[in-house]
Amino acid sequence: MLNIPDLIANRQLLMVGGKGGVGKTTVASAMAVAAADAGRRVLLISTDPAHSLSDAFDRPIGNRPTRVWPNLTALELDPDTEVDAYLERVFSQMKRYVGPDHVKELQRQLRLSSQSPGAQEAALLERMSRLIEDSQNDYDLLIFDTAPTGHTLRLLSLPEVMAAWTDGLLKHNKRSEKLGKALAHLTPGRSLDNPMSDPSENALEGLDDRSRELTETLLARQRLFHRTRRLLNDASHTAFLFVLTPERLPILETERAVNALKSAAIPVAGAIINRLLPEDDDSAFWATRRERQSRHLADIDQRLKGIKQLRLPLFEDDIQGGDALQAFAAKLVDPA
Repeated sequence: MLNIPDLIANRQLLMVGGKGGVGKTTVASAMAVAAADAGRRVLLISTDPAHSLSDAFDRPIGNRPTRVWPNLTALELDPDTEVDAYLERVFSQMKRYVGPDHVKELQRQLRLSSQSPGAQEAALLERMSRLIEDSQNDYDLLIFDTAPTGHTLRLLSLPEVMAAWTDGLLKHNKRSEKLGKALAHLTPGRSLDNPMSDPSENALEGLDDRSRELTETLLARQRLFHRTRRLLNDASHTAFLFVLTPERLPILETERAVNALKSAAIPVAGAIINRLLPEDDDSAFWATRRERQSRHLADIDQRLKGIKQLRLPLFEDDIQGGDALQAFAAKLVDPA
C-alpha cells in the first residue's frame, strides 16, 4: 500500500497530478495539511490555470504566498502573469543587443511569443525551478498541485525544449564564429543525449563582452533547468503521485502518464484511487455501480501493475475548508 506518512516525512518535493476533476487539488491540499500538522514547513503551489486551492481552503490565495494553516503557505501561480514577467526579463536582456530602431520590433515579437504554444509552460517551469531552489531554506516540503496530466508532462519535458529555444536565440544573435562555436554547448541534441550534463564553461572562451553576457545569461538558465531536472529524477528527494477515480478515461490517461514518466526516469511513488463507492447500500442502483467500479479497479491493478495504491472512499459532502481537509488528511495518513 502507498505510504503517505513516509512520503510527507521523507521527501522534499511532491508532485500531485492527474486528469481534471478527480480530486487532485483536494488530495494535494490534504497532504499539505497532514505534513504541516506533523511539524514540517510546507509550501503548497498550484500550477493549474484553473486554480482550486482557494476553493479547497475556502479563502482567497492568489499569486502571493499566503498562510492558510499553521506551518502551511499556499501559492497559486498565474500563467499569464508568469509569461509577462518571463518575457519582460527576456526583453530587458535583449534590448541591449539591438539598435534603437529595432526595440519596437523586439517588443512586438515578444508579444507574439506570449501567445505561442508552450509559452506558459516555459514561464511556469522557470518559476517552478526558482521556487524549488529559493525555498529550500524556508520550507521542508514543497507540494505542487499540477495542471491536468498532459500539461504536466509537457512541463517536465521543457529542459530539453528550452535547450532548443536558447540555441535558436543565440544563433539569431551571434556576432562571431567564436560565439557560433559556443552554441555547441547548448544544442538540443547535446541536451537530449545527456540532459543531466551542464553546459561547459568553455562556451565563454574568446567571446566579446556583449556576447559573453548574453551567453552567460542563457547558460545560467540552462543550468537552472538541469538542476531542476536532476531533482525530479531523484527518488530520494522527489515523488510523483497520481490521483484518479475508478472510471475508464482517468484510468487510461493515468496509464499513459505513468509510462511517459517512467520513460523520462521520473519517480512515480504511487496512485491514489479516489471516491470509491460505499459498500453498505444494497439497492440495485448502487449494486450495479459497485459492480462496474469493481471492474475498473481490476483494470487499474492490471494497467498500473507495480504501482503502489491507496484507495479512498467517496465522502458524503464537499471537502472545503481547513477542518474538512484535516479530516480528509486523516484518511490519507491512516486509511484503515
